[in-house]
Order: sequence, then C-alpha cells, then structure tokens
Amino acid sequence: MADVGEGLLSVVFDVLLKKMNQEVLDFFRGRKLADGPLRKLKIALLSAKSVVEDAEDKELMKPAVKEWLDELKDALYDAEDILDEIDTEIRTRELAAEFETTAIKVRNSVSAYFNPFFKEMKPKMEEVLDRLEYLAKQKDVLGLRPGVGGKSSERLPSTCLVEESGIFGRDDDKEKVVNLLLSDDAIAGAMSVIGIVGMGGIGKTTLAQLVYKDQRVNEHFDLKAWVCVSQEFDVFRVTKTILEAVTSSNCDIKDLNLLQVRLKGKLMGKKFLLVLDDVWNRNYADWELLSRPFKSGAQGCRVIVTTRDDNVALAMRTTLPCHLNKLTEKDCWSLFAKYAFHDGNLDARPELEVIGRQIVERCQGLPLATKTIGALLRSKLDVGEWDKILKSEIWDLAIDTTNILPALRLSYKYLPSHLKGCFAYCSIFPKNHTFEKDQVVLLWMAEGLLQELKNKTMEEVGNDYFLDLVSRSLFQQSSDGKSCFVMHDLVNDVAKSVFGQFVFRLEANCSQKIVNKTRHLSYFRTRFDDFEKFKALNKAKRLRTFLPLEFSIMDNNLTKKVPHDLLSNLRCLRILSLSHYENVTNLPNSIGKIKQLRYLDLSFTSVRRLPDSICQLINLQTLKLSCCSNLVGLPREMRKLINLRHLDITGTGIMEMPIQLGRLKYLRTLTTFIIGKTSGSCIGELKKLTNLRGKLAIMNLQNVVSSTDALDACLKEKKHIKDLVLEWKDDNVALKSQRCILDSLQPHSNLESLTIKYYSGNSFPDWVGHHSFSNIASLHLYGCKYCLSLPPLGQLPLLQDLSIIHFDEVVIVGREFYGNNSSMKPFRALKVLRFEQALKWEQWFSLGAENENRAFPHLQELYIDNCPKLTGRLPIHCPSLAKLEIRECPLLGASLPRDPELPRDPALCQLNLTCGEDLLKNLPAKIQVLKVGGFDALDSLAMGMMESNCSLQELEISNCTSLVSFQELPMHGIFSSLKKLHLENIYDSFRSFPLDLFPNLCDIYIFRCGNLESLTISDQLGLDLMILHIRIIDCPYFVSFPEGGFHASKLTLLWVWNCGRLRSLPDNMHGLLPSLEELQIVDCAEVESFPEGGLPCNLKSMSITDCDNLVAGRMGWGLQKLPFLKNLFICGERGDVESFPEVGLLPTNLTALQIMNFPNMKSLDKVLQELTSLEELRIYNCPMLKYMPEEGLAASVSVLLINNCPLVKKQCQKKKGKEWRKIAHVHLIIMDDELIE
Repeated sequence: MADVGEGLLSVVFDVLLKKMNQEVLDFFRGRKLADGPLRKLKIALLSAKSVVEDAEDKELMKPAVKEWLDELKDALYDAEDILDEIDTEIRTRELAAEFETTAIKVRNSVSAYFNPFFKEMKPKMEEVLDRLEYLAKQKDVLGLRPGVGGKSSERLPSTCLVEESGIFGRDDDKEKVVNLLLSDDAIAGAMSVIGIVGMGGIGKTTLAQLVYKDQRVNEHFDLKAWVCVSQEFDVFRVTKTILEAVTSSNCDIKDLNLLQVRLKGKLMGKKFLLVLDDVWNRNYADWELLSRPFKSGAQGCRVIVTTRDDNVALAMRTTLPCHLNKLTEKDCWSLFAKYAFHDGNLDARPELEVIGRQIVERCQGLPLATKTIGALLRSKLDVGEWDKILKSEIWDLAIDTTNILPALRLSYKYLPSHLKGCFAYCSIFPKNHTFEKDQVVLLWMAEGLLQELKNKTMEEVGNDYFLDLVSRSLFQQSSDGKSCFVMHDLVNDVAKSVFGQFVFRLEANCSQKIVNKTRHLSYFRTRFDDFEKFKALNKAKRLRTFLPLEFSIMDNNLTKKVPHDLLSNLRCLRILSLSHYENVTNLPNSIGKIKQLRYLDLSFTSVRRLPDSICQLINLQTLKLSCCSNLVGLPREMRKLINLRHLDITGTGIMEMPIQLGRLKYLRTLTTFIIGKTSGSCIGELKKLTNLRGKLAIMNLQNVVSSTDALDACLKEKKHIKDLVLEWKDDNVALKSQRCILDSLQPHSNLESLTIKYYSGNSFPDWVGHHSFSNIASLHLYGCKYCLSLPPLGQLPLLQDLSIIHFDEVVIVGREFYGNNSSMKPFRALKVLRFEQALKWEQWFSLGAENENRAFPHLQELYIDNCPKLTGRLPIHCPSLAKLEIRECPLLGASLPRDPELPRDPALCQLNLTCGEDLLKNLPAKIQVLKVGGFDALDSLAMGMMESNCSLQELEISNCTSLVSFQELPMHGIFSSLKKLHLENIYDSFRSFPLDLFPNLCDIYIFRCGNLESLTISDQLGLDLMILHIRIIDCPYFVSFPEGGFHASKLTLLWVWNCGRLRSLPDNMHGLLPSLEELQIVDCAEVESFPEGGLPCNLKSMSITDCDNLVAGRMGWGLQKLPFLKNLFICGERGDVESFPEVGLLPTNLTALQIMNFPNMKSLDKVLQELTSLEELRIYNCPMLKYMPEEGLAASVSVLLINNCPLVKKQCQKKKGKEWRKIAHVHLIIMDDELIE
C-alpha cells in the first residue's frame, strides 16, 4: 500500500518501472533495444523519481519547479504510452499464436525478427529518454534533493462512509431565514428574493439545505424546487430543472418559450419556494427572463439565492439579504472534533487537542475547510503527523493568488498516493456536474489508476477508492440519487490545479486552450457539434480521454469528421465516448488502430454494425452498446477481446451471440446472452464466464435442446448474479421437457430479481418460489400461457413486487400460491401485486377465514386487469392498500378489499375501475384519484361521492354509453375539490359541459365524446374560472364555447382538435383569457377567423393545422400585435399559396417557424430575412418549393430542417446547389433526416 503523503508522480514511476518487467526485456532480447534505450530508460526513471517528492512539495512556491514537474509528467505519459504499445504487441502476438496453425507459427516466428515494430519503437524510446535525462540533470539547478519530502506512517484501512451529521453555529442564521420565509409581512409583489451571501466554503449551501428541509417550511409552501446554477447562468437549463422539480418528472421540451409556458402553468396560483444555489451571474436581464414564470405564483412566494457576490444579490433584487459570518472558534472546534475524532470524543487522544485547536485557528472559521481537514486527520494517530500539517507552508499561500483554500490543498497533499490520481482525474468533470460512482470507477480503470490486489477485482478496488474519497468529504452525495455524486466547486478547483493543462474542459467562456500536453477532454453535447468545436485537438495528438457529457437537449448530432477523421489520428486514446449522438451510424475501420482503447461507449446511438477491426482492441475493458436499437449483430471475433470486462447490449436488436464468448474469462457484465443454434453460441458458453455479476438476461431459451445443456450454464454457481431474466420466444408450443430445462437453470440463492417470460411448461420446478431464495424482492412471470397453477410465491420473505401476466390456463389460485410455511405470514413484504390477462381464471381462494388477515399485510398497490371469468370477492384485507385497479373483470364481486377491524380503507387514495359499479356507492373516504370506465351508466357516482365525503382531486371517466348530465346531479359541492377531469368516449346524453360547476378545476381533457355540443357557463358575470388547461379532441359535434366567452384569467393552454362543426373560438379571448400562452387549432374546417379584438397578447406558441378557411384569412390574424409569440406552426392544403410568408404577416420576435403541406408553394419570401430573431426553420411536404429567400435566411437562423421537399433539397446541395449560399451559414441543416455537413 502506498504511503500517505507520497506524491502522485511517485505512483506513476512505480507503474512504469513495473511495466519494464522481464517479459518486456525478453521480447527485445537479441536487439539493441534491450541493452540500450530500455535499460537507460529505467535508469532515467529511477533518477527522476529520487527527487520528485521534493519537487511536489516545492511546486506551489516555485513556478520553475511546477514547470519542471509538468515537463516530467508529460514525458512520463509518453513513456507509459511506449511501454503500453510494447505490452500490446506482446499480447497481440500471443493471441495470434493461439489461433494459428503450426505452419503459420513457424513462418511468423521468422518474419517477426524483421517486424517494423522494433524500428518504430527505437526513435520513440530515444526521444523520451533524451527528455528524461535532460530533466534529471535539471534537479541540481532547481535545488531538488533526493529523499526529501518525507513519508508518513502507513495509512489505516479505510472505512465506508463517515456519517455526515453535526452542523454547528448556524441555528440563528437558520431561524432568521425561516422567519423571512414564513413572514406574512407585506412585501412588494407576489414574490420576494432572499439572498444568502458569503465567501466560498462558509456554508451558504448548507444553510439553504437546512432551511429547505425544515418541517415548517415544508408545510408552508405548496411547491419547492432546488437548482444548482453555478458559474454558467443558462436560463434554459435552470428553467428546465425547476420544471422537472415541481412536476417530479423528466421533461424533453427543447424550447425555452414552451418551457416557460409549462412552468408558469405549474406555478399558477401556488405558493412556492425556489432555491437558486451558487449564482455568479450579475446580469439583471438574465434574471428578469428567468423569473417571468414565477410571477404567476400566489402571494408569499420566495426565492433563496446563495452567492459569493453582493453584486449578484443586487442584480437579482434581493430585498432580504442574509450575510453569513465565519463560524466562531467554539463552533469551528466542535465541527472539527466531529470529523477528526471518533464520535467527537477528545478523551481518547487529549494530546492532539492542543495541535488541533491551532489547526482550527488556521481554518479561519470556514466550515468546508474545517470539515475537510478534520476528515483528513481522522485516520492519523501520530502527534507528529498533526504537527507536520500544522506547520505546512501551504497555509501561507494566499487564497486570492491560488483561489484554493490551504486546508483543501493540504487535504490533497496528504491523500494516500493511490487516491491522488483518481481524485485529480475527476477534474475532467465541470463544477456542479454530477457523476455516477460505477462509471467513474470504469474510467479510473481505463486510465490505469487502480492497483491490482490479489483478493479484490479492480472494480472492487475502485469502489473502495471512491468511498474513501467520499469519507474524506472530497466527494459528496448528490440529490440526484444514491449512486450520484458531486464535488464542491472549491474541491473541484483543487483537482483542476493538480492536472492543470493536462485536462481540458470545453466550456462556455473558457480561457484555457488545448495544448500538446492535453491528455483528457470533456465537453457538453449540443444539438450539433461541428468540426470547428474540435479543431484544436489537432494539437493534442496524445489525447487519452474523449468524454462528452450530458446536456439538456435530446437530439444530439456529431459531425462525421470526428469519428472518421479526427479520432482515428488520436492513437493514444484510452477512453472514447460517442454516446447519445443519434446520427452516429457506424465507426470507421481505423478504430482498430487505437490499440490502447480501454473504454468505448456507443450507447444511445444509431450504430448499425461494428467494424470487424474492433476485435483488434485487445486492451478493451468496457464496451457500452445499450439502446443501440439498430444494432443487429456483434463482430464474429469478439472472443479475441481478451481483457473485456463489461459488455452492455441492453435494448439492442442483436439476434445471436458471436462464437466462443466463453473465452472472455474476465467478463463481469454481460447484460444479455442470446442463445444460438450453433455450438459456438450455445448456453454452455456461460459456464466459462465465472465472474458474471449484476444483471443477466438469457434469451431464446427455446434453442436449448436438453436439461443437460441447460445445466452447462452453471447458473447455480454464479453467486454474484442479482437480476436474472429467462426468456423463450413467445410462439412456443406446450412442451413438458421445458420444466426440466427450467429446473436446470436454477440460479444461486443470492438472486434479488427474477423474470421468466414465455415459459411453455405446464408447471414450475420446485426452486421457483422456494423459501431459500430469501433475497428476491422482485419477481415477474410473463406469458407462461400453458401453466396450470402458480408456484408458492408467498414463501419468499423479502418479495415486494410481483407480476403475473398472460397465464391462459390458470383456473384457480389456491392455497398453493401462499406456500406451506405455517409459521410465516404469506407475502409478508409484498407491496405491489399485479394480475393481468388470466383469461380462464375463475376463483381466487383465501387461506381460510381464520388466516385471511395474515396474508398481504403491507400490500400498497393491487392491479387486476382483463380477467373476464374471475368471480367472487377479493380474498385479501389490506390496511396499507393505497392504489386499486380492477379492469375488464365483469364478474368480480362488488367489494373493496379491507380490514374489518379498521375504519373504511384509511390508506386507499387511488381507484381505477371498469367493472363493479356498486363499488362507486361506497367510495373510500380518502380517495383522491378515481378512474372509471366501461359502464353503461354512472348514476351512482355522485351518490358515492356524497356519502364518502371524499376530496377527489382527479376524475377520469371513459367508455360510458350514458353519463347522467352534470346539470342533473345533486352536486352540493361534491366536485369542489376536483383539479383534473378526463372524459373519453362518452355518448348519449352528454351534450354540454358546465364549466361553473367545477370551481377549482385546473385541467379539462375531453376526448371522443361524440355528442358533446358545447361548453356552458350559467353565471358569466364576475366568475373567474381557475382553469389552466383545456383540451377538446375528436368531438365532431362540438359547436360552441359559452356565448360571450368565459373568464379564465389563468388559462395558459387551449387545444381544439378535429372538431369539424366548430365555427368560432371563444369570444373576447384578448380580454377574458389574458394569460393564454399556447393555442392549437387542428382540423376545424369551419373556423374562418379569430375573435374580434384578436388574440391574447401573451400568446407564445400557436399551431394552426388543416384549417384552410382560417389560413385563408391569415392576414387578419394580427400576429404583429403579439410581442411574445415565439413559435408558429402553419399546416394546410392551400393550393393558392405560391410564396410564403406575406409582408406584415409574421412578427419579428418569432424564434421558431414551421411550414407544412403547401402543395404549390414555390419560394420563401424575402421577408424571412427580416425575422432577425428566428433561430429554427422547419419545412415539410412542400413538393414545389424550389427557392430560398433572395438574400438568404436571416443570420440568426441556426437550425434548418427540410423534409419531403425534393426540388429545394436539390437546389440546396452543399457547394453544388444554386441555393446553397443562402443557407451555408446555418449551423445545423438536416434534409430528409440526413445531417448536411
């Protein structure tokens, strides 16, 4: 184990010297290289190593030493590249020998002596040797001495995570901010901004987190959102993050306008708290743009801003600033003791307190510095160690000069040497970028940063390293998930200072430049990454890492020149990712020349095939191909990737595995194994893959002929497999032999998740459901259509999620389902139970009256779908049941599962029924979401709601031939709490919808209600509806909105689709719908114009599709009066349009324009040149279009998409077409789904 405090380069030296082993010397035996450059290289390495400790101690104080170290590091990188080339050549020859005949071996052994490889190596080695010898001679000039920079005691074995509790000295600050949040004092406007201001590391974020999690704050606000802003104030990213936080779902909107429209709707009328953490931007215009949607919130909304800069607080109009002071000496000591001493106990080592208090004094009251230095000292027991850190010269470095806290610098200096490289490598991630533990470990492994230990795999070593860095507070767990982490921005600065010019993060406004020393590159993907972005990489010929990072835009494109021209010249690459570039369809054959490649990620691309040359990458450790749906096969010689450890082919179209994958003895991850009919791809190949772990899906099990073959897979011995999928083809016929095959596929009892699909036996073997599988938490049986009974799954003690789907022959579910263990409650841990498509299932028996309450004690969700013969009542009593769905089960008894000893279903809040109308008469009291469908009539719905006195939030009614008119129901406010209403496929008496009977309704969705004629409102005076969204779709008899219009000041979205008899939109839209931001009118042929007064001035997005009469009057739309309109989509079959758009039609503030289905349009008018804000233009299905605007598109246009416009496509051919010059400046051009470069 490397010593604590030993330098980063010392480890590099050790690695290089280890690589110069006897095998390498033997390889060159008989040639001058063995006795000359190789031995001299070893001597030069030893000479430089002797002073590197002293140099690393002095580099911060002496710039010349820092420069010397950079030159040395550069030479060491090159030396490692040479030694890796040699090792690769040795392994390549060994591998070739395995696959060659004796005659070929003899012939090759003769020709090997004259192999040009040796001639290539000699000048490379001599060049590196000259540099190393020159640097070694400089040590005396720089005053570097061997043996200086002493080593400390052996590092104690690392523990797991240090408990991150104990925040000191912030109680008063917390109460101050909480009181400001909860205060009802009148503050101008509906929203106020509270600034938490202080220097880096003082605890601004920690204070904001304390406040954010306070129970009083949780109860006070309707919505909360947390956004880490950081130095790049990206309004789009921040807006998107806020929207995802308040909706608790991912968002794929790519337009800022639409994002803000959606966010405004979500915040409308809500009292929200928003935290913007780590803001640097002083530009008020950016803040004003970001904050526009916030103004829709209720009175009392608050925004907390944390920043180092008072000017930022002023720019964001913070009316309530809170300046953080440093911690008192007492609080600082308490925090330090918490981290430096076990359980904060000073009694065990009183002699350290005196030194510790002096160290705390030097931390200057900064919590981050105090905590970090405390974590550093936690494992140090020697007084000398503490004294050495106290007296380090690093404390004397000015923060203003280095921008790095001395305490953090010391934390790095005294890291164990094996952690230094791993920590420094993470400088490749930008500030506040979250990274996943498992991915980082694979990157470390690819870079050769992990030591090989006898009793641990490299992945296990990497995991230990990672957790060690977490325990030292250098990595912190992110709120994005348990496996996601982040570095504090000051810690990131430390990592960046170590790697310096060897790492380049391609970021906006980056002043750093790529140089020939650059070895590692990261950047954020954009919509189109062109060659200009990467041109400077021509200087970095020895680049090792090419790593794109996630960004908010979904459809990423990459110039073909990168994979086909640029990367093929970067022969030293170890890490290459092209993931999430949807236009990447293939790799060049030259990929096989990047022989040092260890990590290749092509996931989420459109790659169709991998070149055979990829099998020459014998150093490859990780190959990620997940979600490459177009990929149908792997290269035949994959067996030659002898170092491959991780192969992810989840979600691909691969039909069969390449032969002899069993030769890949190091393989740990194999997500899918597709069994072929040939011996080389049979299931027996799995036998040799003894290190498999994680998830494994075995497909095409119908190709397994016998149980003996199945037994060859040795699944029972693979104790690290946690998630197993066993799948046959779904067209199997019933075969009794399949039971023996499934029996032979018994996995190890460590299994946690099991899925069996399309099994064609009539019963399950005994191991399925056996109580020995005590770790199984998830079990899914799908498409086992010949099985006559279910296995005893109730015996699985930790089972939480169970799905039984498409069992065609099961008639009875009886006692066998619960198991025979009388001492254990059946399904004691089950939370989710799902039965679907059991077409012959008739009865579900309980355990008997005396035991009925024992089963399913913790069930929360129950789904029974499409079981048409199931009769009786549900034999379960579930006090925890929160969600019940019963669909297409017409014979099932009308009783809800409940515990007779408890009040009526205290937990049940979601109910989805398409049968058993009597259930609606006896609704649970806490029901919030109700979905009903398939009933002839729903007379009992209102009665059940009145009797239950429920507070329904969401109601969906579908496929009901008759719905009692809402006006006829004895309402008495029973729908007063309703927020969302979905009506689908309702006919007969449902002719009008009374808006005023739903005072708090926010979202109305009416779909395929064939007799609906109108929306109505009885009291038009003074009633301001709460509605945010209205969607009316496929209602052919819908004729009108309320006469005179309706007042809905918060309505932001209105869709009317396929309503052929509608003649006009709501009256007085301009005055009564002032907040409307999105309007879509589709296939409403009778609508001829917009209402008198025009459209609401806040409109931001409008789509007019297949409304020919309306499009004919487009010059009367008044779009010039809409200052916020950003997106416009016009689609129609108007044959009279030859040139578009007309002068005066479009507002100059448009940013996105889509034109579709103009059959005779021949040209785009020059007026498009005047749309100076236009960024994106899309043109679809205009077969006669031939000409772009005379002067070309506006300079602002960066995206042009053209589909099914053959004439203009020909005219716009790059450099050939007559119209090309008019669009040549556009950054991203896609024609018929092909990227034009």
